[in-house]
Amino acid sequence: MPGWLVPTVVLLALVVGAGGGALGGMAYQASREDDAGSGGGSQVSGAEGLDVETAPPLDEDNTSVAAVASQLLPSTLQVFALSEGGDDATGSGFVFDGEGHIITNNHVIEGAVDGGTVEVQATDGRKFEVEVVGRSPVYDIAVLRADEAREMAPVSFGSADDLVVGEGVVAIGSPLGLAATVTAGIVSAKNRPVTTGNADDGASYINAVQTDAAINPGNSGGPLVDLAGQVVGVNSAIATTGGISGSGGSIGVGFAIPSEQVLRTAGQIIADGEATYPVIGAQVQVGGEGAGEGALVDEVNEGSPAEDAGLVEGDLVTAVNGQVVTGGAELIVALRSYAPGDEVELTVLRDGDERTVAIVLGEQTG
Repeated sequence: MPGWLVPTVVLLALVVGAGGGALGGMAYQASREDDAGSGGGSQVSGAEGLDVETAPPLDEDNTSVAAVASQLLPSTLQVFALSEGGDDATGSGFVFDGEGHIITNNHVIEGAVDGGTVEVQATDGRKFEVEVVGRSPVYDIAVLRADEAREMAPVSFGSADDLVVGEGVVAIGSPLGLAATVTAGIVSAKNRPVTTGNADDGASYINAVQTDAAINPGNSGGPLVDLAGQVVGVNSAIATTGGISGSGGSIGVGFAIPSEQVLRTAGQIIADGEATYPVIGAQVQVGGEGAGEGALVDEVNEGSPAEDAGLVEGDLVTAVNGQVVTGGAELIVALRSYAPGDEVELTVLRDGDERTVAIVLGEQTG
């Protein structure tokens, strides 16, 4: 064997091995990026392009509420909205990302937006003032920011769409001013149309996750978390014997904004300072005639997507893309689960005949 052959073979093997390792590493990284969200976990709709965590911090077969509490409490905050007029409010929030953004409900801080101040307090007792980056009354989401929050661990987001009725969830927040309170329960239902505001104006309808985890005034803006430690919603409203609102006491019927909607809205606010929502340009009855059978169209705006699609006053909308709607509230939240520019098919009853109307959703800011 020639003397030069052995070192040449060894050198060639090293080159091939290094190249193979590099290619293997690149393939592995590409696979992770394809199969994972930005935080390295499973893909969650709405997380695309955001610097948020989506990897489950706990084992997916975890059953310990204590483990969930230990994981999430350091990321949870009590929110104080101090208005000029003395009509102060308290609520909850949590750290959204590594840039110091904090999520809470719009209805928690809206009284302090003009002339007031918003402060938060961490579970370790630190208290600091925050700026309001932006808010969406329509989706009842507000984004705050503070440099101090950059030192805190952000939450990980999971999918509300993937929740199963009956699975365990944990609500974390500051009910009745009692900071760092943890309650546990189950997912009672999905896709519940509820509002955190005036039920007649339709301004803040949400397609909510319903839970029997105890939620009380002060929980608003806090996270609803699955047992893998991932945020699947933002606690926003409770049912009372007098209706659905942010006040009263818990009777085991609470509602959270789904995580997918939180991510989309928060991402818009962080990028642009405001959020958009889809519209068809028609007014529908909330309750009243037709309730239980569909959403009755009261008025169609001139030049609107609804008019362009041929929707007329008196039409009864019974489904959106095959999803049954039984009233105006359900139609509102069904449409708001899409994005402006999406095309949806409405099933419509007109003069006793059923037809399908295709509408490209318009856009408004709010």
